Amino acid sequence: MNRLRVSAIAVLLLLSLSACGEEAKQVTGTLAPCTSIATIKAVEKSILTECLDGGVGVDVSKIKGPAIINVWGSWCKPCKDELPIFKEFYAELDPSIQLIGVDVEETSINAGRKFALEQGISWPNLFDRDGQTRAFFGMGVPVTWFISSDGKMVSKHIGVITSINQLRELTEKAFGKR
Repeated sequence: MNRLRVSAIAVLLLLSLSACGEEAKQVTGTLAPCTSIATIKAVEKSILTECLDGGVGVDVSKIKGPAIINVWGSWCKPCKDELPIFKEFYAELDPSIQLIGVDVEETSINAGRKFALEQGISWPNLFDRDGQTRAFFGMGVPVTWFISSDGKMVSKHIGVITSINQLRELTEKAFGKR
């Protein structure tokens, strides 16, 4: 029985080694020029969002500041890490400065709502259902934008906010107050 097994293994080994001797077929292709990609002329486009509370959303490109816009997702660990800092900051924020959240890349608006409710997020939060805000905010989360009273971005912080003092300093630098 043992000899039979050894013989079978030897035959299989020889067959597999003989297959290695065949020359592999080379696959070739051509790179298509990027000019074949259909595009449209750049136009002013609204970037509409929904409101997590179910109310009317806003066009993020038309937000008037001073405003701090924090882009987050419930699936994002760094976003969760900075949330207690934003909650503390919101409690002391100068009332002339808006704090606005934008929930992105969420599985559903209900998932965003549930997360906001469970975490005690009490400032307005928008929901980007189809990823349109990437054109405005760029890729990746968390990112925090500082928008001036004329609607222009004066500063942005890419990555997690690690302390309330850091958030205070960024706000002071952007608006001269916090």
